[in-house]
Amino acid sequence: MNDFKVDNSLARLGKPFSEASMPTVVPAPQWIAFNSSLAQQLQLPEQYWQTDAGLNLFSGNNLPEWATPAAHAYAGHQFGHFVPQLGDGRALLLAEVIDRDGKRVDMQLKGAGTTPFSRRGDGRSPLGPVLREYLISEAMHALGIPSTRALAAVITGDWVQRDTAEPGAILTRIASSHIRVGSFQYIAHRGANHQAQNGEQTELKTFADYVIKRHYPECLSQANPYLAFLTAVIDNQAKLIANWMSIGFIHGVMNTDNMTISGETIDYGPCAFMDSFNPAQVYSYIDSQGRYAWGNQPKIASWNLARFAETLLPLIAEQREQAIELASAAVQSFGQRNEAYFLQLMAKKIGLQQVTADDEGLIAGFLQLLHSNTVDFSQGFRLLSQSVTDSNSGTITLMTDKAAWQHWASAWQQRLAVQGLDLSQVQANMDATNPAIIPRNHIIAKVIQQATTDGDLRLFNQLKQALATPFELKPDDAFLAAPPSDKEQIKNTFCGT
Repeated sequence: MNDFKVDNSLARLGKPFSEASMPTVVPAPQWIAFNSSLAQQLQLPEQYWQTDAGLNLFSGNNLPEWATPAAHAYAGHQFGHFVPQLGDGRALLLAEVIDRDGKRVDMQLKGAGTTPFSRRGDGRSPLGPVLREYLISEAMHALGIPSTRALAAVITGDWVQRDTAEPGAILTRIASSHIRVGSFQYIAHRGANHQAQNGEQTELKTFADYVIKRHYPECLSQANPYLAFLTAVIDNQAKLIANWMSIGFIHGVMNTDNMTISGETIDYGPCAFMDSFNPAQVYSYIDSQGRYAWGNQPKIASWNLARFAETLLPLIAEQREQAIELASAAVQSFGQRNEAYFLQLMAKKIGLQQVTADDEGLIAGFLQLLHSNTVDFSQGFRLLSQSVTDSNSGTITLMTDKAAWQHWASAWQQRLAVQGLDLSQVQANMDATNPAIIPRNHIIAKVIQQATTDGDLRLFNQLKQALATPFELKPDDAFLAAPPSDKEQIKNTFCGT
């Protein structure tokens, strides 16, 4: 325990930022998975590594003295509609761990029973969503995209009633923090009511100062720390959304309570990776209007950040008009930032080291080819490295319009030649950028089906191992990387709450 360092700074803030709550005891916990490499990073004592003590910890049945369980309070715009109180209805922050690099991270149980914010919910999680989040969050990490992580997953030994009765499970999630745009909306909404009575914004300033010190301490030295804070969050989110877009990831439920202040991906509910490329692609069953489609994600992120900016107005400037002007300029910078990050990432995917003004058309042209030829997004990019030296191999095999492909490929190969790089190195760079394997919808569905009906975790374990090295593919894992057949295609994904 000497190297294992914990703190509980958010819990110490107390109400209204969080409320103490204990997990509900479960009858017969059993291991699903344990992330030993992450445990090493956290310097978690080995007494919790796939042991009975670990089962007690990660099921919430018997918490050690260093845990101070608390549910975090937040509000949120859900599909554009403001809900003034949401909060952790099925999750509990156990502690903040200081990892071996000195970084502070949250350790949270997800699916641990009712909390003060559960409303009419049971606070539980079915097995399927736990398996989904474990696999996809760890895949995102392996792809180099900021994300919450999965430390452990356990079956609870009881049943969770959704459309049908499903095995219950608990995920132990690690994050830089679980503070969201909705966290600030909750405090600001309370503050607006309180200010009307007392003319103060004490809670908002306390919370903002805490978050800045924790996540963006460099802002403290700025002339306007709160404006600098807003700008830093905007920039991190611009990078994050660009990363999502570059791998065909669709979050599916980009409500303000699902957007972190740290710039990490959080809450893998109805998320999915695109198969055939379509900018209007939606998988989430509840997103009937396509609000959170792949191509809409930058616009929605900007909208969410405008809601975040609104919460900080009283801190940015004393005069509201001046605060609005400053905050608006910051939010308006999101589009340019996001587009620049996206173009850099996409240029890399087609083998370009530096992006120029003319490259935007080249990138758009390739995406249009993928769309018009109904080409799988990930496979289309992965095979492109084979086309570097021969336009008659690689991605052309996926195209129906060969003439359009050849027209684009000719311009692309000319652009590659201008770089003056060895083409074998270009190919190697592309293969280290475009993943061979992603957590495909139809494979995830098979994992969940086998685990929930037969208790069979073999496919889960095989996929978990393969996703840890997404730019490499072993022959035995080839079926995991293949796009779905017509019969295997998944049209809808579900939240699982």
